[in-house]
Amino acid sequence: MEEVYKFLKKCETYYLATMDGDQPRVRPFGTVNIFEGKLYIQTGKSKDVSKQMMKNPKIEICGMYDGQWIRVQAVAVEDDRVEAKQSMLDSYPSLQSMYSATDENTQVLYLKEVVATISSFTTAPRVVKF
Repeated sequence: MEEVYKFLKKCETYYLATMDGDQPRVRPFGTVNIFEGKLYIQTGKSKDVSKQMMKNPKIEICGMYDGQWIRVQAVAVEDDRVEAKQSMLDSYPSLQSMYSATDENTQVLYLKEVVATISSFTTAPRVVKF
């Protein structure tokens, strides 16, 4: 998990895909955090991406850094605890002007059933599962 976290942090921006009915939707994301031994992402409940993950929690993430790329398959699980939200906001102070751990909009989700593949053109793919 630590390797996936570090890779996504280095990417700064990664791309998260969800399903909207039968149409895939992809958008840039930038939040990633480890809290209580789980890998978390963050969004707002008012956003379409949140609604899509609540309807179908299977997601994919893709990012690239320094000639390598990562593809992450996972199931996103909402964690509505203030402590989980605050941990994310502490990791990203710039979000605190838009989100609060106690508001009705802030949403953090941990990833489970993760299969991450790190690839490049020069090395064999490496798979990380957790």
